[in-house]
Amino acid sequence: MVDFTVFKGSKGGKIIKSQTKRELGHDEVLIKVTHSGVCGTDEHFKEADMVLGHEGAGIIEEVGSSVKAYSKGDSVGWGYQQTACGHCKQCITGRETLCPERTMYGTANFDTGSFAHYSIWKAAFIFAIPASIPREFAAPLMCGGATVFNALHSFGARSTDRIGVIGVGGLGHLAIQFAAKMGNEVVVFSTTDSKKAEALKLGATEFVATKGVQELKVSGKIDHLLVTTSQQPDWKQILPIMAPGGTIYPLSVSSEDLKMPYMPIIASELTVQGSLVAARQVQRDMLAFAALHQIRPIIETFPLTAEGIEESMKKLEEGKMRYRAVLVAE
Repeated sequence: MVDFTVFKGSKGGKIIKSQTKRELGHDEVLIKVTHSGVCGTDEHFKEADMVLGHEGAGIIEEVGSSVKAYSKGDSVGWGYQQTACGHCKQCITGRETLCPERTMYGTANFDTGSFAHYSIWKAAFIFAIPASIPREFAAPLMCGGATVFNALHSFGARSTDRIGVIGVGGLGHLAIQFAAKMGNEVVVFSTTDSKKAEALKLGATEFVATKGVQELKVSGKIDHLLVTTSQQPDWKQILPIMAPGGTIYPLSVSSEDLKMPYMPIIASELTVQGSLVAARQVQRDMLAFAALHQIRPIIETFPLTAEGIEESMKKLEEGKMRYRAVLVAE
């Protein structure tokens, strides 16, 4: 039996320090958490009686009896998906994120997470972190990086396509880097010019400020558009700049209905493509790609304490984070 400190949400949103006791299963690993990303999705569970955090990175301290792929001392991370059945059509074809029996963050394993001193996870759903990626930078890749990479990697985008990214934030600043390193022209859309220099430095080839503009001016139409802002854009601005047959990916989490003009979608044969988190092989590909091209999230660090978690989540909620918060174990 392993006893370790965890940090949970609670009614009213206060972060509670607590303890978890768990047995290590034969197919599980015990991970000493060194870093955890703070994702916008964590905010949605801040008032739930559960351990928060799903962008974990740490060092394996113990492995279950049947675990062969990992050893004590390995640097590993984990993300949003926790388990899948392993035998359905989706699992067998490498799309286990769509498994009918999948468990995701916020739906199961409420007593363990990445806002903790230790975590216990299924070995089949953790990932080796390449040696060239320090864990403080690997943690935000486990969900944020995987989310944008999956959209760019899994639905037919090619290096000759023009990629649009709406928003230069936690997801957007990673999307710019991945798309640029994939060889794409990257057009960034943001409310004002305040982040223009940073977007260009990250790899954008074009920057468009959208506030107070009736018609967006771009040098060429957009083949794949990643929407990374929490609020929906003005679709009457956006749809006219989409290339015929283009694809739109709403990537941020929202409880609102997706509302956009009807006829432009038909007239240009546009696709609105749902994209969840990365399947495991896509996650491995993402980490290898990030290691090869030295893709790094821009981070702010906070202590992995109740106070540090509350401070980071407050800054995230206020929209002041540049661009991913990382909790660091003391």
